[in-house]
Amino acid sequence: MAGRRTGGGRAGGRPPGGHADEPTPGSAADATPDADPESVARAIVLRRLTAAPRTRAQLADDLRRRDVPDEVADQVLDRFGEVGLVDDEAFAEAWVRTRHTGRGLARRALAHELRARGVDDETVAQAVGAVGPDEEAAAARSLVAKRLASTRGLPTDRRVRRLAGMLARKGYSSGLAMRVVRDALAAERGSDAPTGEGPEGLGWEPAEG
Repeated sequence: MAGRRTGGGRAGGRPPGGHADEPTPGSAADATPDADPESVARAIVLRRLTAAPRTRAQLADDLRRRDVPDEVADQVLDRFGEVGLVDDEAFAEAWVRTRHTGRGLARRALAHELRARGVDDETVAQAVGAVGPDEEAAAARSLVAKRLASTRGLPTDRRVRRLAGMLARKGYSSGLAMRVVRDALAAERGSDAPTGEGPEGLGWEPAEG
């Protein structure tokens, strides 16, 4: 057929005498004739950032998967950082704000998520530090209040396990989780009990601290 190369064309490798900087066959840089790795890297980063905010480490992984050389990736990401389009500190602050407010995640869970996205420890600590102990406790109480009604009718020990387990999955410590659950169940019992009846019989020993 016309136009089909035979013999000396590319067959899964670089042509004889090809330069080491030429794009790898099948890579993003090879998809467009004569596309240089830097142009490909810029296009990939812009596309990723248009879809959603991403950390520098995530973008570097994206570029590596598309066979962009590391030195080219670093240069492109540096430029994006200089104009504020790649900013791990801003990413971490926004992540903490939205995930804590929207999903009630505790500081431990927030830190884990940020580290999983390649944010360094210092930036993680600074961002997570914006959530104080009082805010974290308030978020835990709000989560339990929303779930409390759905556990009514269950034995007390099962209610405790279910509510405390929900808080644990969101990163809350066992001590805080038990205090919040204990207080919520005691308040519920007190609101239905005659005046003076306390929270006895809730099925656990008071948490220390």
